[in-house]
Amino acid sequence: MPHERLAIITQSDGLSEPAGAAVITDPAELLALLELDPALLAPAREAARLFPIRVPRTYVQRMRKGDPDDPLLRQVLGSIRETETVAGFSQDPLAEQDASPAPGILHKYQGRVLLMVSSTCGVHCRYCFRRHFPYDNHGLHGQALEQALAWLRAHPEVDEVILSGGDPLVLSDRRLAALLDALARLPTLRRLRIHSRQPVVMPERLTEALQQQLLGFPQPVTLVLHSNHPRELDQTLARALAPLRQGVTLLNQSVLLAGVNDDEQVLATLSERLFDVGVLPYYLHLLDPVAGAAHFQVPIERARDLHRALQARLPGYLVPRLVQELAGRPAKTLVSAD
Repeated sequence: MPHERLAIITQSDGLSEPAGAAVITDPAELLALLELDPALLAPAREAARLFPIRVPRTYVQRMRKGDPDDPLLRQVLGSIRETETVAGFSQDPLAEQDASPAPGILHKYQGRVLLMVSSTCGVHCRYCFRRHFPYDNHGLHGQALEQALAWLRAHPEVDEVILSGGDPLVLSDRRLAALLDALARLPTLRRLRIHSRQPVVMPERLTEALQQQLLGFPQPVTLVLHSNHPRELDQTLARALAPLRQGVTLLNQSVLLAGVNDDEQVLATLSERLFDVGVLPYYLHLLDPVAGAAHFQVPIERARDLHRALQARLPGYLVPRLVQELAGRPAKTLVSAD
């Protein structure tokens, strides 16, 4: 199993697994909890051979029992369609392996870099564009963090660091504090950004200690969440985000996914609920063409229609920018409505 390492995060004290936040790693258990047809098990296990299942119980609790088409379930339960070979879908759709000037760093856009601080996630989304990423070759292992910091010190034109992975918030508060302390000492750092789905699927990850770390960071901090459906946003998340609203910029990026959120009402409600919990819609991504995820693709004309509908229905600040990331481009590409 090429991704077996992703499914085992509790074996390191450098990773955070809050009490009560147990995860499901067996499709049979997930199907049983949701009272679903056992016939779904064989294809789910076949897909798990390519990319293991991993889903927090706190996220499963928001799914509808007995509904195989539940939009939250579709994001985490493997499908036999993941085994299909589809033209144009590859293991490295954004050519990220060519954008690593130093271990643990991805430098795709001017003035900012991604630090690959973790090879694991709290949830395995079936459409993940890094589901095939060779973290063993590009992660911050051993002395790689010091090498990455040295690279940043040698490139003062880079003034924004984006913590990515995997998911950076699978790091324990202790490990994250050490990382933030090291970054705060970079003389040219002007902004820190953190991309994480962890608070959405496991709101208890936003501990008081983590909140204070982010609020106390000397440079401006932006936390970019990843929510695709309004049912992912509940009062537990709202309460966890409330303290951060006092000093952290909160944004959200979504992926447009067939059978999950390719619906005007769903997308509009998502934007409205995000605003209710203090988060601004930022990006609505077209699917990155990663091998195993072609069944999630929404045709570009359908995406444009949905975006036009949101523009007509919502105030501008609640309409995320419809974008596509293309390998080699200097920035994300805005998808025109025309």
